[in-house]
Amino acid sequence: MGLRIYDTMSRQKRPFVPVTPGRVAMYVCGMTVQDRPHVGHIRAALSGEVMRRYLMHLGFEVVYVYNFTDVDDRIIEKANREGLPYTQVSERNIQAYLAQVERHNILPATHYPRATEHIGEILELIRKLIDKSYAYAAGGDVYFEVRKKADYGKLSGRDVDDLRAGARIEVGEHKRDPLDFALWKGAKPGEPAWESPWGPGRPGWHIECSAMSMKYLGEHFDIHGGGQDLIFPHHENEIAQSEAATGQPFANFWVENGLVNLGGEKMSKSTGKLFFIDDIARETDPEVVRYYLLSTHYRSPIDFTHERLEEAAIAYQRLRAPLERVGAWDATDGSSPASSGGAGAAGEAERLFAEAMDDDFNSAKAIGHLFDLARDVNRALDEGIESEGRDGARALMRLGGVLGLFWKKPAAQSWEPEVLELVERRESARKARDWKEADTLRARLLEMGVQVEDGPDGPKLKRR
Repeated sequence: MGLRIYDTMSRQKRPFVPVTPGRVAMYVCGMTVQDRPHVGHIRAALSGEVMRRYLMHLGFEVVYVYNFTDVDDRIIEKANREGLPYTQVSERNIQAYLAQVERHNILPATHYPRATEHIGEILELIRKLIDKSYAYAAGGDVYFEVRKKADYGKLSGRDVDDLRAGARIEVGEHKRDPLDFALWKGAKPGEPAWESPWGPGRPGWHIECSAMSMKYLGEHFDIHGGGQDLIFPHHENEIAQSEAATGQPFANFWVENGLVNLGGEKMSKSTGKLFFIDDIARETDPEVVRYYLLSTHYRSPIDFTHERLEEAAIAYQRLRAPLERVGAWDATDGSSPASSGGAGAAGEAERLFAEAMDDDFNSAKAIGHLFDLARDVNRALDEGIESEGRDGARALMRLGGVLGLFWKKPAAQSWEPEVLELVERRESARKARDWKEADTLRARLLEMGVQVEDGPDGPKLKRR
């Protein structure tokens, strides 16, 4: 049947047909960089990136845009609390995100636009909306007039009259209607500002994504992604202002990923319940984090706990085990092994993997087929059928690579069972914050001539 993608707008899976044959233009709403990246940011980035990887696997050229909101109220407030320029806070957190992208084997975006670097495009888009009577200037601000857009609410399914009942105009706003949203915010004392025809100020949140996506992808492009928490109002407002300005559909597919729950409770900035990804990476191999986040369909919520990560680490090692048995990393020498051409267990796994990914990028189901293939590879190797086992391992390596898995070679050094047991006991003590026991076990390892170095990817061992 070919690739089918669930579209939030139409509320159904639709066959994917690119706007331009052979090319896919894709935009994913990125971080507002007032703080370090958390696991929710990585989940959103992975959701879009795996779509990109699979589209590339199908032979498409993919232009992939991931933006940074590098000026807003929260960034300014954080900078003021720290006594720093807002640019320093933004840059620090952008670099933190990019470091985690590399650590988790996420392909770099084609473009990483920042709001502050696209003020000219933002002003031009606002001017166009005013000229078309969809926006108005008031008191140094510029607002989009929601009721001028008859189909407002079509993405989220919300009714304008119902929305208006709960809306209100905040102090200092000059809206004609409580539903109208800011395209340009007039400058306040001590805040960063840019000159505009309506006075000094800075862009509203929604307008930046429309301006940047149009610059890099055109007025009508293929896929727009982001978290489900952005459907309303952010994505709804993007659609309204973009289509009002251009008179044509904005994106063909809206693909929003499910949210991350911590112990069943939605992760939230307001409650402080955040798992910063650099903290996680100090305790859990990023390869395991990537595997775990892909083991649930991107549109479904996912529970994120230390217990689940520990279970994932065990499961992922089972998936890697047959590759380690055949030395798959050395065999492929970094290249992508060829398809089996449909033969045996490997060919069946390739067919089922493609079937799962063609069904709205169902990485969870695809990973299930990888486990079946891993079992078949182990069986063939146990029975001495080397050629079948190696063919299966090559297919497993290649298909896992489509999901960005298996990028780390096994550690070259082999260790005695008693050394590994002590290392495991020490890691358990560290997780339990039993530092005395951890130090005792480190000393025992040193007596055995083994030095332990703790790092972001777990403990590393060296002979002394």
